Amino acid sequence: MATIRVQAAPLDVGADIAALIADRHDIGGVGSFIGTVRNTAHGRRITAMTLEHYPGMTERAMAAIAAQAEQRWRLLGCTLVHRVGPMLPGETIVLVLAASAHRQDALEATAFLIDWLKTRAPFWKKESFADGGEAWVDAREADDLAAARWGALPAP
Repeated sequence: MATIRVQAAPLDVGADIAALIADRHDIGGVGSFIGTVRNTAHGRRITAMTLEHYPGMTERAMAAIAAQAEQRWRLLGCTLVHRVGPMLPGETIVLVLAASAHRQDALEATAFLIDWLKTRAPFWKKESFADGGEAWVDAREADDLAAARWGALPAP
């Protein structure tokens, strides 16, 4: 069973890892990805990033991605936590955890989860720059190519 959360509050990575592995002696490894706000983009200094989402739809999309990972790999649990709202450079945006008896399943599932989360979950990012400008972040071809390596993801 996956843990799925979308929240405005800062993430507590240690607490989420502890919750995933609590009282579990069958877990041999936990793969993780922690995404943070960068301080530059396109040669401009970022002062803040704001993430918006479609409540309800976002959580359903995240749950569908987690369910697909649980079907593809022998997972003993996974956690997907994504922040929304305003954030500063250095703050954590997203946490992906995948637990398994063996590291390969945990690591592959983690890569799958973040690749599909970046391309299929309905989040929108706006960057605010030191020069006063703002820009919505476009989808990146590199993210689409990373997700494509896993094959098609069924519709939720």
